[in-house]
Amino acid sequence: MQTMVIAEIASNWEGSISKAKKIILASKKAGGNAVKFQMWRANDLYSKKHPQWKIIKKSELTFKKAEKLKKYADDQNIEFFCSVFYPEGVDYLESLGVKKYKIASRTCLLNDKYSLETLESVARTRKPVIISMGMGGNKKRIMKIFSKNKIT
Repeated sequence: MQTMVIAEIASNWEGSISKAKKIILASKKAGGNAVKFQMWRANDLYSKKHPQWKIIKKSELTFKKAEKLKKYADDQNIEFFCSVFYPEGVDYLESLGVKKYKIASRTCLLNDKYSLETLESVARTRKPVIISMGMGGNKKRIMKIFSKNKIT
């Protein structure tokens, strides 16, 4: 198995396409093989009363932004993929042709309304997946979801 260098961009691009493109290009120039963003919806994870709501909302990786960044990453010959936090995001990323997914440790806690459905959606793609368990105690349940879809 080859080592893969992944630039963890997450939400550090602050919703700015130009900033994201600069990070993607810098990642490629530094020898990176892939860039990983986070695809979540602010309304699902935060209260609108959160003191940083405007920044959080702006930092969402919308479908339109994901499409632009995927195309740019492809043009730079660096793989684009995401930690995805809701099932419709999986469907959209599939339409873009991503090669793999990342499951965040937060999703492995299975404590929000989309976690289980998101895990099952990713598993059904039968694509490679990187799973961060963090402090979650649901390892057996999560492994069962992926093993029934023949993901190892």
